[in-house]
Amino acid sequence: MSTPSAKCVAIVGAGPAGLMAAQVLSAAGLQVDVYDAMPSVGRKFLLAGKGGLNLTHSEPFEAFVSRYGARQAQIEPLLRSFGAQQLREWAQGLGVATFVGSSGRVFPQDMKAAPLLRAWLQRLRSAGVRFHMRHRWTGWDDASQPRFATPQGEVTRPGDALLLALGGASWARLGSDGAWLPLLQERGVDVAPLLPANCGFDVEGGWSAYFSERFAGQPFKSVAIAVRAADGSELFRRKGEFVATAGGVEGSLVYAASALLRDAIAQQGSAVFELDLLPGKTADQVLAEVAHPRGSRSLSSHLKSRLALEGIKLALLHELLPAEAMHDAAQLAAAIKALPVRLAAARPVDEAISSAGGVRFEAMDQGLMLTSLPGVFCAGEMLDWEAPTGGYLLTACFASGRQAALGALAHLGL
Repeated sequence: MSTPSAKCVAIVGAGPAGLMAAQVLSAAGLQVDVYDAMPSVGRKFLLAGKGGLNLTHSEPFEAFVSRYGARQAQIEPLLRSFGAQQLREWAQGLGVATFVGSSGRVFPQDMKAAPLLRAWLQRLRSAGVRFHMRHRWTGWDDASQPRFATPQGEVTRPGDALLLALGGASWARLGSDGAWLPLLQERGVDVAPLLPANCGFDVEGGWSAYFSERFAGQPFKSVAIAVRAADGSELFRRKGEFVATAGGVEGSLVYAASALLRDAIAQQGSAVFELDLLPGKTADQVLAEVAHPRGSRSLSSHLKSRLALEGIKLALLHELLPAEAMHDAAQLAAAIKALPVRLAAARPVDEAISSAGGVRFEAMDQGLMLTSLPGVFCAGEMLDWEAPTGGYLLTACFASGRQAALGALAHLGL
């Protein structure tokens, strides 16, 4: 419990990064005040756990850290200090046991986010952490103290340090709206544009009315997608499933490749992934079945009988291939194994599961303090990193919140 003479830290953002920072700082004896624009704590965290809270992943560390792509070097030290195993132990300390699913993902035993959040908040409140809801951070006053818009009007809340954990720009209705970005830019902080990550895409030209009306919302199951570089070398290949939307594609397999696809669109105006409709069969096997005499049977009946191709998979072939290719065995077989799907645009960032971009690591020291604003720290998804779904997003948010709190303690000489 803090004392009246304790130093005070203001944390803006009541998501996993902000709450983890609050835990570390309050345990060190500081007075911690957490501010958030929403009416209640952890709204995005709760929604993310609606279908089963994926806390982290059980894969080996070297594979785990590779998921952070271009920012692996910056994220790795955070995860070595507080990674997947430490996160599971932390949950256990709150009375929430975890288990490893068949995919390697780690979940609470009851799959739910709410019990974990309730136990966490109880611990934080008992440690003296104070929560101030409906407080939207609007920058600084003339004395460089944090300023907030509240239902009662504008207020200023002084503190010995300020820790920002404001999220990215996805799911604005839950508080992550990216409104903080210009406030930091005005103070000279180096910030990368916020972009959609783990997102869906619009296909070039859209689907036909026939395909959209009949197949939007239906999954492509047991497929694989590949993304290639300009020289033809393979950058990405993975099996899984995804979903057709009214005008494009979304779902776990697409999300896994979304960074590559998004960046290709930004550089070239469009992107292509190759869809393998039958990853369990070789190209030679597919060609042999397609070329097998079909007698009086229709092509659809033939493909269903020989290759179990039907429904949305068969419809996509008709959607994307010209008629002459559908009736040429070699072209059709090649398309079944590597059907080019051209994408025109990523879906808007507010629809994405997460966002890329944010405060660049080059703008901070190792304690995640902004070098241009001493005493101001940043954590969570507002930092310039991205990762696929699978527990990687949450793990890095927890780890960065802890690191920023340790940075604040060092800055305050504690």
